Order: sequence, then structure tokens, then C-alpha cells
Amino acid sequence: MRKIFILFAVVLIGFASCTDSGQSMTITVTNPLALERVGEMVEVPMSDVVAKLKLADTAQIVVLDVDGQQVPYQVTYDEKVVFPATVEANGTAVYTIQPGTPAPFDVVACGKYYPERLDDVAWENDLGGFRAYGPALQARGERGFGYDLFTKYNTTEPILESLYAEELNPEKRAKIAELKKTDPEAASELQKAISYHIDHGYGMDCYAVGPTLGAGVAALMAGDTIIYPYCYRAQEILDNGPLRFTVKLEFNPLVVRRDSNVVETRVISLDAGSYLNKTIVSYTNLKEAMPVTTGLVLREPDGATVADAANGYITYVDPTTDRSGANGKIFVGAAFPAQVKEAKVVLFSEMEKKERGGADGHVLAISEYEPGSEYTYYWGSAWDKAAIKTPDAWNKYMAEYAQKLRTPLAVVY
Repeated sequence: MRKIFILFAVVLIGFASCTDSGQSMTITVTNPLALERVGEMVEVPMSDVVAKLKLADTAQIVVLDVDGQQVPYQVTYDEKVVFPATVEANGTAVYTIQPGTPAPFDVVACGKYYPERLDDVAWENDLGGFRAYGPALQARGERGFGYDLFTKYNTTEPILESLYAEELNPEKRAKIAELKKTDPEAASELQKAISYHIDHGYGMDCYAVGPTLGAGVAALMAGDTIIYPYCYRAQEILDNGPLRFTVKLEFNPLVVRRDSNVVETRVISLDAGSYLNKTIVSYTNLKEAMPVTTGLVLREPDGATVADAANGYITYVDPTTDRSGANGKIFVGAAFPAQVKEAKVVLFSEMEKKERGGADGHVLAISEYEPGSEYTYYWGSAWDKAAIKTPDAWNKYMAEYAQKLRTPLAVVY
């Protein structure tokens, strides 16, 4: 597994004060819920750490638990120290930040831009992987509106880079093209051997997106009509582990009602230990309030869904691309820290079903977007071949996740 050493620079305050061995910062984390919080990320502004510890520009820090053991942490692009905290139900936990040399930490959350695969941006943590489609795919005329996902099991290490490397291996692809002329069966076997659509023991891509919202894309609505966003036009990876991956995506201008040049921006982050991505969506040049929806594509008209506006989450049990059941079931969902106006299942007409590549509809959670604001929500997935085995377990996870979003950990220092 890759490891990363945490290094950072801070404003010079004075080298002598940096070396004060007794300087430390106590972080008290309180859990107001009757639910245990395990590995939930706590954020402390780096500026507060610098001020409290009187750090010099060459200083390093460590984060310690109550037993004095080092806790993995990361300094993010927006200058926050993030680390996983575990707090008992209705309990508190104490952590310490102090000058010191951090241990190397395993890289858990990470991602990459893949221009060689039609400009995919793909990322993962210990529990699963995801991707957003890019301009090269759009240029081919493919309608990749939604998020795709990769299942993962039997490992907590990053796997996507190796999956892409095999899938795109130029020598093996050339060999497949050659074999198709003389030995189609051998060509098929080699194709299966390198494909990330086949489970080789660590996970796979067995989720169908098509021209839909996929696994949780947000979109503006004109009345009841979804304004489908196309592929991103520009990407910037802001954080790349060890504990958090963050990417900023910017989209092509749209005409929305009477507003022209409306540009959508998304900031997506995935933390170690979470099944869900945090996504912050904003629209520039939008002049009036509009409905915004988050959707999960349905591949069955009567599939197992939950649409709970009051408690702030939606879920669906996806049958995967193999309807025989060989690939198991994928649980998808979205959770919302703010009040949801409406959550419901919307089925396509026969005409729209053809337009949407045979999909049956969406589970939608609808809110209101005010110009100049940010729309924040969480979306993601689990696989029944990994830790979460049943729809009930997934729905419990999602319901509790929504509770935690609406009742965050309290951090005092």
C-alpha cells in the first residue's frame, strides 16, 4: 500500500517558540446523538493550530488519541486538519495536536484524471470507487450525465489505477484486435481477463449509468423536467489522500429559462471510511430560484426504494448489469443535511424510457436552489458482496448518516 508523509509549511512566527516541548492543543469531540460515531472526520482550521502551537514554517505536527497513539491526519487544500474520530453514543473523546514527526500513513482515499480513458476522473476509498465522465466522452456523442461507480471488496487498498491500467493496456488490446481475426474465442477470453467489468477478486464496474442521473448527480429542474448536465469541461484535483480526495469540476454554460451562460461547479470529496461522497453544487449567472434534484436511476419499475423527505435520504437496490444475480446487488443512496422539499419515485413514459437507454425512472429528492447559494448533499453506494449485505442494513446506514449530518459532532479546543 502507498504511504504518505505529512509535511506542511506555516507562517514563520519564531523558531524558538516552535521548539517549546510543552506546547499542545486539546481537541474535545462531543457526540450529541444516541449513535456511536466511528471514524467520522473532524476538521480543525490549520490557522487555529498554528496560532495555538506557535508553529514555525518548518514545523510538523502529530495528532494523538487519548492513549497517546498517533492518529492519521491530512491537511486539506482549504487548510483544515482532518482526522478520524470515534466517539461513543452521547459521549466525548479527547485528541491532542502537538509538534512532532508524523508516522507514514496508508493512502486510503485517492483518485486520478484518466485522459487515456476519455477524460474520466475516478476516485476511491477503502469501501468503493466512483467516476465522473469528461469532455472526450461527450465529444464522441455519448450521453454520460450521471456518476458511475466501482464495487470493491477483499481489500482496503487503492485498486482503480491497476484496474484502468489493465483495461487500457495497449499491448493486450492490440493482441485482442489481432486474435479477433483468427481466434475470436481467445480474443474474448483475453478481453475478459483485462476488463474491469469482470470481477477478478477485488471489485468491478457492474453499474449501468446511461443518459440518466446515475448514482446521484444533482440537476436543476424546469417545472417537472430535469435539465440534465453533460460531462464536465474542466477538472482540478484538490486533495489526493491519505484520508480525503477532493475534485473540482466545472461544466459548460447552459441556457436555463431566461438565464444564459449558467455555469455549474461541483466540489466532490470522499473521506476514508465513508460510503458517501460530499458534493457542493453552485450555479453562477442564475438569476431566479429553481428546484434542484438529486437522482438515483431505476433499472426496474417496481424496485426496492426509499424516498424519505422528512428524514433526509433516498435509496435504491440496483440489480447491476447482470440480471442473473451473479454480480449481486448494489445499494445506492443520497443523504441531505438540509430539509428536503419532496422525495419520490418518478417513472419514465415509454417514450422517455427509450430516450434514457431503457432505464425505468429515478428516485428523486427535490429541494430549492437560491441564486448565489450552495447546494450540499451526500451520495454513494455499497455492495452486498462486501460488508453491507441487505437492503435493511443499507437503509439503516443511510438513515443514521442523515441523522449525523443534521446533528454534527461538536468540536471544542
